[in-house]
This record gives sequence, structure tokens and C-alpha cells, in this order.
Amino acid sequence: MLKRSLRGWNGLLLLLIPIVPTVAMAVEEAETKPSGFIGLLDAVFSQIVNFLSQIFFFEIFGLPFIVLWLIGGAIFFTLRMGFVNIRTFKHAIDVVMGKYDNPDDEGDVSHFQALATALSGTVGLGNIAGVAIAVQLGGPGAIFWMTLGGFFGMSSKFVECSLAQMYRRIQPDGTIAGGPMYYLSKGLGERGLRPLGNGLAILFALLCVLASMGGGNMFQANQAYAALAGIIPGLPNWVFGLVVAVLVGIVIIGGISRIASVTARLVPAMAVIYVLACLWILLGNLTEIPAAFGTIITQAFSPEAIGGGFVGTLVQGVRRSAFSNEAGIGSAAIAHSAARTDEPLREGIVALLEPFIDTIVICNLTGLTIVITGVYQETSAAQANGVELTAAAFSSVIGWFPIILAIAVVLFAFSTMISWSYYGEKSWSYIFGEESAIIYKGIFVVCVFIGSVVNLGAVLDFSDMMLLAMAFPNLLGCYILSGKVASALNDYLNRLNSGQMPVYSHETSGKSPL
Repeated sequence: MLKRSLRGWNGLLLLLIPIVPTVAMAVEEAETKPSGFIGLLDAVFSQIVNFLSQIFFFEIFGLPFIVLWLIGGAIFFTLRMGFVNIRTFKHAIDVVMGKYDNPDDEGDVSHFQALATALSGTVGLGNIAGVAIAVQLGGPGAIFWMTLGGFFGMSSKFVECSLAQMYRRIQPDGTIAGGPMYYLSKGLGERGLRPLGNGLAILFALLCVLASMGGGNMFQANQAYAALAGIIPGLPNWVFGLVVAVLVGIVIIGGISRIASVTARLVPAMAVIYVLACLWILLGNLTEIPAAFGTIITQAFSPEAIGGGFVGTLVQGVRRSAFSNEAGIGSAAIAHSAARTDEPLREGIVALLEPFIDTIVICNLTGLTIVITGVYQETSAAQANGVELTAAAFSSVIGWFPIILAIAVVLFAFSTMISWSYYGEKSWSYIFGEESAIIYKGIFVVCVFIGSVVNLGAVLDFSDMMLLAMAFPNLLGCYILSGKVASALNDYLNRLNSGQMPVYSHETSGKSPL
């Protein structure tokens, strides 16, 4: 543990050393502008993000390498697993409903709670602000590529969450430690690739810690404030940041059991609120839906699409899809590793529902709402700021809808932050040890405040970089271990189809799926 911790600290220092002169330049620049502490904070953060973007977003044939990596992985796993995203869809729903929940299985949470916890880290502002940003930067056609990314991403999610169950570690106190860090180190170690596995595990953990501060924290706080400020004019961003930071701090001290309890109730409630609001608009414009789909599909292949033509539209769609459902990123595998089950593949099958719910259903509802109302044509990117474009779509139909949206956004953001705090904490503990987890929680709470006061552009780029970078070590390990998952899937389906799987009712188990 000590050696691993030292390696982790050394890796963190190597990441920070090149940033020091960048921060100094930002401080020097900020000193020329009388904008106070908040202005200085924003300038420093923006300079750091500009430096990192040169490292993480390098291109191959006009496409960011990491986007190609995600697309290739999702298609490969779909073919390698025989379209598991279609074959096991109905069974996944049965599992989530508790049909196969054995109360004697080891784990911290039920299948439903694991799904809700993971969904709370994916279903959120990526579905509201993320879709709006994709349409602003890539046009309506980006929605098509988001949907396709979600479909193939279901298979990536299946593979990574199955591996998380296969290689999870049960601690002496009965709690679960799992995720890409463990299947990268242990799984690749079994293949005689222990040095590579250990290196990838530490790299993933470092990136996950940073991603939890970005997409899982600062982006959420930033857009939650934007939504609330729209209905409460004059609300100071620093006041909002302090209040939310305190609330997040109270919840994350409780660990995965409290997080699962909160998210299992928040996620369905806020999803229903948001979906009903979207359906209200769509049903009121029912005859325009076919034309909206036509616009999305046509512009998906249009060389004249916004933001760099066809390539720009595709890139924005895939980036926003990965940001929204996190398939291939490896984050959800940490939550699913804690599910109560003695069938690793079963939890992977449950996990593939996430990209479907998140991207294929909710993102499309948002996208159709924006396209049908036509606000993307009337509101420029300079006038709207992610969630503000979605709010404009709602308000164009009924004036008080942005109030409902603001409530949903705040709930989405809050649940996402507390779930990502768990992902980041587990990654931090893997590198530095569990005894130092309180340090991580303190930094996480501070980042809630930072996200509330800095500009969206810097937060968005930082969030994308950290999230997408996680896919490199994660998918590399998944590629190498995919044969083991494919064999286990065939065995699982053979036993399921032959009736060998025991079925449990809520009455006999004494527990509900919650």
C-alpha cells in the first residue's frame, strides 16, 4: 500500500509540475483586471484548462483520438458480445424489478439501488444542458450521433460492469471495493501483464479523481446555478455555491449506503418530473415530431452542419453522449461492483439499461423539445449557456415551465455530485489509502463552490477532458479481458434459458428492490 501511495503521489506531482507556470501566467493576467478573488479564480482555472486541452484533445484525421477510441470500443464490444444490448434487454428489466435478488448474496446494495446510484451519476445535466450544448455547437444532427453512441455504449457498459463484479474485493468489514482499478490490476495480472495492469489502474484512479471534480461536480454546480439564477434574478453565485457545498458535504459523509438510499428515491422522482415536462411539450406538438426527426437525421449527415460540418456534428454528438451516459468511461463500474449478487454477468446486464434510459430516451426527449420549439435557431451560443437554451425551449410553450426545469436541474445536479463523490473517493482510496479519504471529501466540497463561480466554457472543457481520458486505460483493459466476459455471458445465458436460475419474490426474501 505504501509503495502504491508513493507512486500515486509521484504521478500527481508529475501532473501538477507543468501546470505551475500556467497558473503563474493566469495570476499575472488576473492582476491587471480589478475583478477580485472570483475573477482570479476563474482566470487561473481557465489557463489550466487551456494547457490541458493541448494534451488530451490531440486529433487524428480531424477527429479527437479519444472520440475514435470510444466509438471503436463500443462497436467492438457490441459485435464481440453478439449484440448483448438487444438480446438481454428484457432480462435486465426483470433483474431490476427484483425477480432474481437473493437476500443472502454478498454486497452493499440491491440491483435497483446500484442502477439508481449509477444513473444518478449519468442521468443529469448531460441530458439537459449537454444536449443543448450539442445542438448549439453541432446542430440538431448531433442528437442522432448521441443516440447511436448510446445504443453501442450499452455494450461497453455491460463489459465494464461485468468485470467490476468479477474482480471486486470484499473488505474485512464486509464492504465492497471494486471498479476498473481492480479489474485492470488483477485481470491483466492474470494474463501476465501485471506491470501494465498496475500502471493503468493508477492512471485510471488519478483521472477518475479529477473527473469527479469536473464533470461530476463543477459542471453540475455551474449549470444548477445557471438554472436557478434564471428564476431567482440577483442570486449571488457564491451564496449558491456555499449552500450546495454544505448539503453535499452532509450526504457524502454517510458513504455508499446513504448515497444509494438517497439516489434510489431522488432519481426516479426527478426523472418522472423531467420526462413529463418534455412529454407535455411534445404531445402539444405531436404533428411536428416526424419533421423534427427528419431534421435531426438529415443534419447528421450534412456537410454544412454547424461547428465544423459533418465531422464537427459527429464529434459533438459522441462527446456529449459519453459525457451523458459515461459508457466506456468506467465510472459506473464502481457503483455496480457493490451490488448484491453472486452472478457478475447479471449486474453487467442491469448496467446496459443506463445508456438506454439516459441517452436513447431522456436525451432524445430533450433534443426533440429543443428542435420542435425552434429555439436553437433563435438563440445564439453567446446568448444561451447550456441549460439556458433548454429553459428557453420550455418557456416558449408555457412561461412557468422553467421553474419545473430549475427544480429538476438542481435535483439532477445534487444526485450526480453525491454519486460522483463516491466514485472519486474509491479511486482516491485506491491510490492514497482509505485513511486519507476525508482529504478527498474536503477537496470535493471546495470544488462545488469553485464550479458555481467560474465560467461554463472552462468547466465544460475540463469535464470533457477528464471523463474522456478515463476511457483510455479502462477500454484497453476491457479489450484484453473481453474474451473472459464473452465466455461468461454464454454460460450465463445457457443457464438462464435452461431454467437453472433461481427466482425470488419480494415476499420470500423480505426485501423490495429498493
